[in-house]
Amino acid sequence: MRPTVLVYYFPDWHRDPRNADWFGPGWTEWELVRAATARFPGHRQPRVPLLGYRDEADPAVAATDIDLAATHGIDGFLFDYYWYDDGPYLSGALDDGFLQAPNSERLQFALMWANHQLVDIFPSRSGDVPDLLKSGAIDRRAFEAMVHHVIDRYFSRPNYLTIDGKPWFTLYDIGNFIEGLGGVSEARGALDWFREQTVLAGFPGLHLDGVLWSAPVLPGSGATSGLAEVVDRLGFDSGTSYVWLHHLDAGRADFPNGSISSLRDAAFAEYDRYAEQLTVDFYPNVTVGWDPSPRTAQELPYQQLGYPWTSVWDQDPAEFATGLRRAIEFLEQHRPRHSVVTINAWNEWTEGSYLLPDTTHRSAYLEAVRDVLHS
Repeated sequence: MRPTVLVYYFPDWHRDPRNADWFGPGWTEWELVRAATARFPGHRQPRVPLLGYRDEADPAVAATDIDLAATHGIDGFLFDYYWYDDGPYLSGALDDGFLQAPNSERLQFALMWANHQLVDIFPSRSGDVPDLLKSGAIDRRAFEAMVHHVIDRYFSRPNYLTIDGKPWFTLYDIGNFIEGLGGVSEARGALDWFREQTVLAGFPGLHLDGVLWSAPVLPGSGATSGLAEVVDRLGFDSGTSYVWLHHLDAGRADFPNGSISSLRDAAFAEYDRYAEQLTVDFYPNVTVGWDPSPRTAQELPYQQLGYPWTSVWDQDPAEFATGLRRAIEFLEQHRPRHSVVTINAWNEWTEGSYLLPDTTHRSAYLEAVRDVLHS
């Protein structure tokens, strides 16, 4: 039985009011993609989208992406979903694009709450700590407002992703969530309330998925706790990963081009540990690549910027297919109750990780998904 294939979707390719305030009218991250330059010999920049610099909030554009994804065996998009103390950000891709597309029900969708700190790397202009734009560590009031919005607006959609009938919701930054709520017990109480609200809306429960990549420091303890303990204490139903880079000490990688095999091996070694330690399913991730150089000031020497602007992993389609096969082997070995693979990403152009066709590899990454995961 083939796995369910879920692809992260990064929604910063349309006009957003916050971006207009911060960066100027009409700004999107396409500005950074267009401005990218090669920073060292052999550096594959700029990346040029084969389908053009499109507005993802246009339902016709979304319809093209939906058909392209579904045709190549992708089951759903996990939208990076931003919600702060004063409401949503970058929601136009989902609300105005995907959900308004005439073929939207051809794909499932779910939310990954991207509750990390939003810092100004648009572009980053030095190796210093970038300015904070918005904090993702929100309090209970803001959390409840988000939950009501999510249940009312998204869970009711017929193509919202469910596991055993329960709507899927991924939490990205566990440590930030705990900090915003004020502690582990408070965080657990908020999640229990989320489950109760989901049941009141007519569902059998909530499938809470967590992005696992570091052991958070629990407030008041001053020390990190094991991920298995945190997963149990907060009551997650599954865990997954967002990107391979989270599982490698990037500061020790070769510069400027990192080893794809080392990156892949480090990620899957950690995935194996998670699967052995957790009492819930862990779903492996396959990452297309990593190159955040478009989010840096192009006039600065790349090597002076520091992490995470260090090594580049430009994985070709054949290596990507190797990662997909590794994910299949992982599922066969660990046999989670539900067979799921996540992929980073559909359209992370400014991080060098995208399935969408470019002028170099065209549709080869998508074809690898179709050929490996559906063989």
